[in-house]
Amino acid sequence: MPSHLPLDTLIELAKEHADTAARALGRLNQERQHAEKQLELLRDYRNDYLTRLQKIMLSGMTASDCHNYQRFITTLDDAISQQVVSLEALNVNLEKSRLHWQHQQRKLNAFDTLAQREAQAARVVTERHEQRINDEHSTRLAGRRHSFY
Repeated sequence: MPSHLPLDTLIELAKEHADTAARALGRLNQERQHAEKQLELLRDYRNDYLTRLQKIMLSGMTASDCHNYQRFITTLDDAISQQVVSLEALNVNLEKSRLHWQHQQRKLNAFDTLAQREAQAARVVTERHEQRINDEHSTRLAGRRHSFY
């Protein structure tokens, strides 16, 4: 039985690492979804602001108001650009995290496979031992019967 302990320890560690990687992947996925929503909101806000600007321009507006609108739209464009960069970085980190999680899962699966093979080998040894004992017992019984006749 002592041979099981190191493998059991490795399996537990692999489970912990896989769970940690899965939680990190989940957090990054949530961050990415949040960043996508923020980007969508910024784009929608920019489009709404442009629509308002066009309506106001048709009805007439001062040059300073027009300049203020344009500056604000430029600010929104900068925020959108920053959000796109942030989203791209999150996508890269998410892919790295996904690969790390997959690696941890493969390690866990490998240890599980080793444990199953070890258990199967132990069952085979036990079954052979039991068969040998049964065969010896049957041989003794047959020998006793033969000596009585």
